[in-house]
Amino acid sequence: MIGYELTEDQKMYQKTARDFARDVIRPAAVHHDETGEYPWEVLKQAWELGLMNTMVPAEYGGLGLGCLGACILSEEIAWGCTGIGTAMEANQLATSPVIMFGTDEQKKKYLGMLVEGLDDDDLPRMAAYAVTEPGAGSDVQGVKTTARKEGDNYVLNGQKMWITNGAKAAWYFVLAYTDKEAGYRGLSGFLVDADAEGIEVGGKEDNLGQRASDTRGITFDNVVVPAENVLGGKEGLGWMQAMGAFDKSRPIVASAAVGLARAAFEHARDYSLERTTFGRPIAKHQAVSFMIADMAMNIEAARQLVWKSAWLHDREERNTKEAAYAKAFAADMAAKVATDAVQVHGGYGYSKEYPVEKLYRDSKIFQIYEGTSQIQRLIISREIYSEVT
Repeated sequence: MIGYELTEDQKMYQKTARDFARDVIRPAAVHHDETGEYPWEVLKQAWELGLMNTMVPAEYGGLGLGCLGACILSEEIAWGCTGIGTAMEANQLATSPVIMFGTDEQKKKYLGMLVEGLDDDDLPRMAAYAVTEPGAGSDVQGVKTTARKEGDNYVLNGQKMWITNGAKAAWYFVLAYTDKEAGYRGLSGFLVDADAEGIEVGGKEDNLGQRASDTRGITFDNVVVPAENVLGGKEGLGWMQAMGAFDKSRPIVASAAVGLARAAFEHARDYSLERTTFGRPIAKHQAVSFMIADMAMNIEAARQLVWKSAWLHDREERNTKEAAYAKAFAADMAAKVATDAVQVHGGYGYSKEYPVEKLYRDSKIFQIYEGTSQIQRLIISREIYSEVT
């Protein structure tokens, strides 16, 4: 079983992330939520502190913290603001397939691009995971983007949607069919430079929550991609690469849900001690105190599922079921905790003057992106039955 004592390095990075979330992210969160402005200045400070791209292996210039280390940091960052956190952590999803399946040359170029220095505008370089399409979200096999081989290149055509960091990325991981007749075995992964001719980035989506995140559609119109940019150097591995990336990234997303829930719980707990009704704090009323108790209990349960799934991944053990456990439970838990935090605040919780209103809006997306809560249950049920048949 997983040990519960963090290493000294993990504790150090946890404290660094916690302090950064308190001192830098939270003071900026309201502004970026209201304006939707991309948090470049926050990301630059995070990059300089080593809080971004933390899973990039040391041999390619990163910290090589592993999945559990990334989860520990993600919870703290999300405690500060999940919109800013999503902008930061999108690189983790984009780099996951490269870390797991890229050739040495691909890792040196595309991972190195993110960790070795700032760009010409003195800003950190970002990346994006471009898989989702207008008709293909949870149904990854439903993508329609194609890549046609022409000499030493591929020609990419298709449309992606809901791509985090879509307009900010230096490169994309793109999933496309190289052989439609082969079904999911005909999917291939590509590393595509964002400045390639033929890429059109759409307008920023005006989303309910996590508004600091840059989410857009991307169109690929006869985009020429060198054959050397086929991830792993071989066609037909895209499905495995995309699914493998989810096993690494879902615990990290789930840990962000834990961070948001922890923030909502703390606000509700503190408010319940301040607000009085019938001559005493509402914390003294069982109806409220039980809500607070349920919040704390479920946050702890979610964290344990997250850490277990990340720990398995770091041990190079299959964690598909456990990652789905963590993602589904943490996402549903965060939505419930945020809802109950608004309820504890009563009418004030419905007002933008109190932080739980934002947390309520930010929480919903956890049940949708990186595979909906329903898809996680489908994965879990398949894994369960595969063990006995």
